[in-house]
Amino acid sequence: MPRCGLLILGLAAILPGWCRAASPGPAHDLYVCLIDTRGYVVGSNLVTDNGIFRRNPDGSFRHIGVNFPGIFNVAVDPRDPSVIYAASINGCLQTRDGGKSWRIGTGWEVTEPKDVRVDPGCPDRVYLALPDGIVVSPDQGATWMRMENGLPERGKYTQAIVVDRTRAGRVLAGCETGIYLTEDAARTWRRVLPTQATVDDIEQSPHDPRFWIAVTQSDGALASRDGGLSWEPIPGVPHAEALYNVAFDATDPRRIAISSWSYGILVTEDGGTTWGDRNAGLPAGQTIFRVGIDPDNGRLYASVYETALYFSDNFGRAWRRGGLAGSRIYNFDFIPRPAPKASSPRK
Repeated sequence: MPRCGLLILGLAAILPGWCRAASPGPAHDLYVCLIDTRGYVVGSNLVTDNGIFRRNPDGSFRHIGVNFPGIFNVAVDPRDPSVIYAASINGCLQTRDGGKSWRIGTGWEVTEPKDVRVDPGCPDRVYLALPDGIVVSPDQGATWMRMENGLPERGKYTQAIVVDRTRAGRVLAGCETGIYLTEDAARTWRRVLPTQATVDDIEQSPHDPRFWIAVTQSDGALASRDGGLSWEPIPGVPHAEALYNVAFDATDPRRIAISSWSYGILVTEDGGTTWGDRNAGLPAGQTIFRVGIDPDNGRLYASVYETALYFSDNFGRAWRRGGLAGSRIYNFDFIPRPAPKASSPRK
């Protein structure tokens, strides 16, 4: 063998990664919104970190932004990950520097939003779900306006709002009286599903944009196969008690998970035909507040209410504790990282 070949083999033995391209990092950042209740009682001087946390490369979490317990969800501008919107008790918090500084972008009349979403097809437009309706910003949160034509005068409490990723201006809102749809950027709404109780969450499949699932307080879980125009109950999912949220596995179209205080974690691995619980290995009581599924590797996350974050790498057959002790996690938000910029060729 030529000497240069021997030299390369020797270097490869000493530096195993020298001859291989560096493995790419995760394609998504995980943000969680939480309140830390460890040891807290009314009147206590105890100070804990609350609000928004971002996952570090080693799996731990770092607090970013304001230390405030009433932050329920975040949304990120797909063009610029340093632009973040947060639904908080005080209104819509906004940052344009990745969380170093924040301001409240809404006025006194906008309080206690439950959800916030950016339209990926028109990122200047931001939607905010409120206890008394919906407000929309057409200009990255600079101004906001009520856009509720078609929502009921009573019964427009909105818990969830989701933008169809395939069509700008097409949005579904989960209210206390059902699911409402707009196809003209909230200028008009119409009800596509009446319910007897609040719709807690609505999600769009990452595999089939026409497939949506909604979960409710007492009407069970419902599926739509036509982009949210019509809905049918999902057999096998219990409905006597509240279901909190639903998560699709972007790595496997057969896998879906639902969280519930009473039922714990419900999963399907056949696209929704059959369902079962995956509570073994979690703390007794099965008080599950939220679930999330990592779109990069299929890891299943569970927020055990005011206990800790747990995760499973085999879809709930075995669980490991993942930190954030004492937390109540309101949402798991997996935000796509921007594509790395191509390096300029050497001259």
